[in-house]
Amino acid sequence: MTWRKVLPADVLRAYEDFSSRSLARIPSALERLIYIASTRDYNSGLYHHEGLAARFDPLAAAKALEYAHAGVFREVSLMPLSQLSDELEKYMQSAKEEPLAFLTAWQELEPYRVAIPMHADPTVAELFVSNIKIALAVLRYRLPKEPDHQSGASLPPSPAPRSLPQFRS
Repeated sequence: MTWRKVLPADVLRAYEDFSSRSLARIPSALERLIYIASTRDYNSGLYHHEGLAARFDPLAAAKALEYAHAGVFREVSLMPLSQLSDELEKYMQSAKEEPLAFLTAWQELEPYRVAIPMHADPTVAELFVSNIKIALAVLRYRLPKEPDHQSGASLPPSPAPRSLPQFRS
C-alpha cells in the first residue's frame, strides 16, 4: 500500500494538482524541497499556497503541501552525495551569488534547516543535515583556486561549528 492510497480524496487531488502544475516545472529535487519549504509559515508551521488554496479547500491544500514536503524531503535525504553535490551546485549557480559568499552563508547560517519538515524522522533529519554539510564541503573544495593561492595555500577553511553565547541570569 502506498501513502497516496491512504490520503483523503480531496488531499490527493490537491497533491496531484500541485505536483503537476508546480513541482513538475522545478528541475531538481533540492529546488523542489526549497520551494515547498517556502510555502510553510516559519512561525506557525502551517503551509499555504494561494493557487492551490483557490482551487481546493485550504485545509486539503495545506495537507497536500505537507505531504509533498515530506516526500521530496525523503527523496533529497536519501540522494547519493554526488547527486546532491551536483544539485546544490546548480542551485548555487541559479542564486546569482558569488560561490564563496553562498557557501560561507550556507555553512554559517545553515538556512537549509528550514527545509526539514516539522514531523520528519529525527534520524533522517540528521542525515539530511550531514549530507548537506558534506555537499557544501565538496563544493568549497571544487572552487577554482585564486592565482595568489597557487603556491599551495588553500581557500579559507570551512567555518567551524559555533555554539550559542551563554547568557547570565
